[in-house]
Amino acid sequence: MVDETAMEDTVFALAASPDFAKDRTIYAARATGLYRSTDGGASWQPAYGSLDLRSDLVTSAVAVSPDFVRDRTVFAGCSGGVVCSYDAGQTWHVIALPTPPSIVSCLAFSPCYADDGIAFLGTMEDGVYRSADRGQSWARWNFGLFDLRVLALDLSPDFSHDETVFAGTETGIYVSKSGGRSWRPLPFPDEAAPVLSLAVSPTFGQDGVLWAGTESAGLWASTDRGKTWRRSGEEALQASVNALIVLDQSSTEHQLLALATEGLLLSRDGGGTWTSLAAEQLAELEPAAVVAPEGVAGTLLVGLADGRVLRVTQ
Repeated sequence: MVDETAMEDTVFALAASPDFAKDRTIYAARATGLYRSTDGGASWQPAYGSLDLRSDLVTSAVAVSPDFVRDRTVFAGCSGGVVCSYDAGQTWHVIALPTPPSIVSCLAFSPCYADDGIAFLGTMEDGVYRSADRGQSWARWNFGLFDLRVLALDLSPDFSHDETVFAGTETGIYVSKSGGRSWRPLPFPDEAAPVLSLAVSPTFGQDGVLWAGTESAGLWASTDRGKTWRRSGEEALQASVNALIVLDQSSTEHQLLALATEGLLLSRDGGGTWTSLAAEQLAELEPAAVVAPEGVAGTLLVGLADGRVLRVTQ
């Protein structure tokens, strides 16, 4: 079953409360701003009302704190700045980035944000910014990051101990083992770049597994913390992989959700084999973003290039 909520412009990103069973809050970053739903995506309202904007604020990224149920923190990225809320989007604080303005392409919270207050954002022209004070201020951390066109970010689940951050760029993948203070390139195949999406295994400390979705070369996987790479699921994923989500955080048999040229796909074996989800519902549509707050067994929300958000129930 698909419940279609009409919207007028592209949905660039979606983010949902980590405790979706109790807190049905979802955010949609759109060309006309940020929108919020408090009923699991059944209805939406503009979230920037307190800013009293005179024109649309194009919002290209959104993320919620892993401790969102308690701290109500949500960050949204736009051109030249990041907008922060600590009350689930009722009020906002705008933090401008240095000029010339760069588009914020992605946002990522530390998995131990409740304790360390660390978050990262990636930009299209200005590399990576880091905040260690819960978004109150942001500083560029680009030493060794030779490609400043950052398209994806993801952190190790053991970030509090290993301080590992990955950045997908136009030319490949960079890693920081110092909490973003310095970077070095990984030996990712040049011909496979750009890298549009990243996913780190929830048991990365033990298995060293991470995945990279590319613009035109499908999915790639590493089992040695990025030292070597191989194509994964090439029969199903042959072109663009725009988003990757690890669904089962407790199992060693990693379940992955991919939003790709081929549609919405599920893997139950770490990316080796894939099956299509909601193929009939999404036929002839252009999915642009996805969030799976209840895992594959629950409701999936898919943002479309034509502006709609679909609630897809398996």
